[in-house]
Amino acid sequence: MTLRIGMVINPTSGKNTGGRIGTEAATLLRARGHEIVDLSGMDADSAKGQAREALAQGRIDRLVVSGGDGMVHLGLNLCAQTDVPLGIIAAGTGNDIARELGLPVRNAIEAVERIERGTARRVDLARSVIGDGSTIWFGGVLAAGFDAVVNERANGWRWPKGQMRYNLAILRELPVFRAIPYVLTLDGERIETEAMLVAVGNGPAYGGGMKVVPGAKFDDGLLDVLVLSRISTPEFLRVFPKVFSGAHVDHPAVTTHRAHRVHLEATGIVGYADGERFAPLPLSCEVVPGALTVLT
Repeated sequence: MTLRIGMVINPTSGKNTGGRIGTEAATLLRARGHEIVDLSGMDADSAKGQAREALAQGRIDRLVVSGGDGMVHLGLNLCAQTDVPLGIIAAGTGNDIARELGLPVRNAIEAVERIERGTARRVDLARSVIGDGSTIWFGGVLAAGFDAVVNERANGWRWPKGQMRYNLAILRELPVFRAIPYVLTLDGERIETEAMLVAVGNGPAYGGGMKVVPGAKFDDGLLDVLVLSRISTPEFLRVFPKVFSGAHVDHPAVTTHRAHRVHLEATGIVGYADGERFAPLPLSCEVVPGALTVLT
């Protein structure tokens, strides 16, 4: 069967890996007789505009993104609550959503197999209506604590590039960071706390393998909420590396919750979801079961 495949490729993702592997996959798909509709555009906004138009006009059978979690974020916001499945060519730096879905990473041939013959799996998404009334979605983890503060700091710098900018932002923020007062409302239950870290997970991992909410599942109809309460900076440095294995949840300062609807309130915090700048707090999100079809 010949497919009409809309492709959005991030040429710079994963130190240009996204462009190389995405182009290789497009070449393989054309060689197999499929129609490739290039929707990449000059930037993310133009790509989103072109993809929305193609989806609205019914010109594509599936949408494929090539890059990291940011590209998956773009794709799921386009395909949410539509009949068009999302194909993922994982070629970024973190690739957390793809990896946790069991998809191949940085492998064009295996990615093409999923795009052509993969199982159409329904997964949940988290939906949020932000201040301007627009609806945005995330598929992985919403960061709203120290990790979000570091992201906001790093994004304000033009230099250096890549992971080093994030590492320097950690060094800049850590000595001055203090626990943040939060109000969390989980399915109507109000919780007031001071916390170092607050994360809301539709999926379990972010940041290139950090299993911050290890119990989160893409298809259980719930959001997992992790709260790391006030601890000293030395203790925070001791606990935080355990996030790569998920062992941090055993620390007495960590509590986890599950809810359908989550409302977060804090001053001066901008939430980051799927590694992308999402929205400032306060914000609300709710799980929408089966909101996305993804090719796995």
